[in-house]
Amino acid sequence: MSIPGESPRGFAAAAFAEPASAAAWRTKPAWGVVSTADHTSNPEVKRFGYRRAGMKQIELYSPHLVMLSHPKAVADVIREAVRADGSIDGDGH
Repeated sequence: MSIPGESPRGFAAAAFAEPASAAAWRTKPAWGVVSTADHTSNPEVKRFGYRRAGMKQIELYSPHLVMLSHPKAVADVIREAVRADGSIDGDGH
């Protein structure tokens, strides 16, 4: 089974050599979902990283693959982020 965002993918070699011009999280709003019942990734480590980056945190009682156990809630977070960004409307245009 392939899990979006969790499956290995190929990268262009240049992706490893080309420096980023800026960290997007410093200039754009960002969201993170904390799976509070996650035994693979420590939820407190996620909270710390999200807080440090100034990200909006959404907490869901879920194991590691939150997108499988709570697909609607995750989609709602994505829609909220898209609307807040302003560069794309809520319908993806």
